[in-house]
Amino acid sequence: MRLGVNIDHIATLRSQRDTPYPDPAWAVPIVELAGADGITCHIRLDRRHITERDLKLIKELTTTHLNVELCTDQNIVKLISDLKPDHACLVPERAEEQTTEGGLDIIRARKDIEESVKVLRAADISVTLFVEPEEAIMEAAKEIGVSAVELNTDSYCKVGGDEIERLKNAAIAAHNLGLEVHGGHGLNYQNVRGILSVPHLVELNIGHSIVSRAVFTGLSQAVKEMLNAIAQCKRRRGEGEKGRKGEREKDEGCLEL
Repeated sequence: MRLGVNIDHIATLRSQRDTPYPDPAWAVPIVELAGADGITCHIRLDRRHITERDLKLIKELTTTHLNVELCTDQNIVKLISDLKPDHACLVPERAEEQTTEGGLDIIRARKDIEESVKVLRAADISVTLFVEPEEAIMEAAKEIGVSAVELNTDSYCKVGGDEIERLKNAAIAAHNLGLEVHGGHGLNYQNVRGILSVPHLVELNIGHSIVSRAVFTGLSQAVKEMLNAIAQCKRRRGEGEKGRKGEREKDEGCLEL
């Protein structure tokens, strides 16, 4: 299970006062030395948080792998194809939104998505689509030619319940089609436990909860606590499966903060 740490909210804090600090690029070595597997950031059309300058510095400093989130605007796509991060994750974007509000509408925006994927893949960038956990969407993603999907975990984080089953079914469908399965949006130190019951997950991208925790503990410790939470949950799950032969474990938090 890889952990990609989204550092956007460091830039969010900077933008609140229009100061040169805190610089999101400063986070890269801290996050990597703490044990994270990669850096994630999102460049928006209005550059409200991450800027071109940030991207260049983040790219230079990243020694693990860099995942850049972007919309299908062709100027943004060209920018990222020239930057050549390891991964690009296509996401929907609305000017008024505070954060990404849902997965890509592959049916309605398919032409734009296909064109963006074509340009990014030509630049030798691995492409992921941020999508809702629906089996039919996995089939469309495969047809478009991406290597991975990132399942939107927001509904699970907000309401739980049957949403975990939707995620499981979508993950199985994606895996059976040969797609790598990632997850992200709204995950924190408590609800990460449930997400680990989703099969075939190989990567989680988590940002807001880690940066929020860092206010109190420091960024390095916040990353280590998330890594520990994931490891602890996996260990508990493995022990529970061995001890009760598949009996469902109690839904309790993995890390008390």
